[in-house]
Amino acid sequence: PHFTAAAVARMLEDSHREAEDQTRQSAIFSRAEALVMESAAFCRTRSGILVNEGDVEAALRARSLRHDYPAQRIQESIAEGDVLITVHGENVGQLNGLSQVDLGDYRFGLPVRITARTFAGEDGLLNIGREVEMSGPIHDKGVLILQNYLSALFAHIAPLAMNASIVFEQDYYGVEGDSASCAELYVLLSSLSGLPLRQGIAVTGAVNQYGEVLPVGGVNEKIEGYYRVCEAAGLDGSQGVLIPSRNRRNLMLERNVIEAVASGLFHIHSVEHTSEGIELLTGVPAGIVGGTGSYPAGSVLGLVQSTLHAYRRACQLRDHQKEGKRHLR
Repeated sequence: PHFTAAAVARMLEDSHREAEDQTRQSAIFSRAEALVMESAAFCRTRSGILVNEGDVEAALRARSLRHDYPAQRIQESIAEGDVLITVHGENVGQLNGLSQVDLGDYRFGLPVRITARTFAGEDGLLNIGREVEMSGPIHDKGVLILQNYLSALFAHIAPLAMNASIVFEQDYYGVEGDSASCAELYVLLSSLSGLPLRQGIAVTGAVNQYGEVLPVGGVNEKIEGYYRVCEAAGLDGSQGVLIPSRNRRNLMLERNVIEAVASGLFHIHSVEHTSEGIELLTGVPAGIVGGTGSYPAGSVLGLVQSTLHAYRRACQLRDHQKEGKRHLR
């Protein structure tokens, strides 16, 4: 049977989604052919004359249901509390990152909790995933970049007297990619400043050595996976995602997510620089270094600076005590 204009438009929309681009379409014609055949089958089942948009939607849902068992199990684990994901309130040094699982014929997104702890010391930033060989080289590169960016922000306190650790909680299969480096930076700043982060906002995005937020892949699946978690926990208008501005043209979201955004129940925030993200998550100005080389008191970076000064003094005091003991001996 022939297709209505609305059905053709829905197929074109799916082609844009497959290409992850609002200006490009997928050239995987075998996938389009399979969608045409299944949509026509749904049309014949209802004894229709023309394939309509509902038939295409039914074919897309059927395709998803054939492959989404792993995604369903993870969603159930989160809903039952086995996997810890918080989508309400605020917490210090804790944030939801967004990840994607690619099974070859099916992709889906899911949130993962990222945490950081900081102490006085001189060991620097510890990537726990790397230490146990559960992170790939691209992720390790992202962590090193954010470490250098953090050092550059506080070069006037260099070398930083800090012990810090970052970990993907309840990750048993390893992690690859740099799309969590923004979230990792934010949990570090939160731990150092003592400022809580909004748990309803999940974050994805890479960061360069100048604090610019870089685009990532799988943004649609990541947003939709997190939306399902929030929907199951109860949407209250405070939840949403923080994505790179450069990913805006990649957005081809499911209708239910678009409707939730339009009604104000879910939000999609986009940023170009990490300072915009930390202000959104904390509600406190990020802070700009002044003529004296210091950040304004009460700003995020000002509070971090104060903590790093305290860490430096603690390390100096420890060194002086050790030196005094050596002289006594």
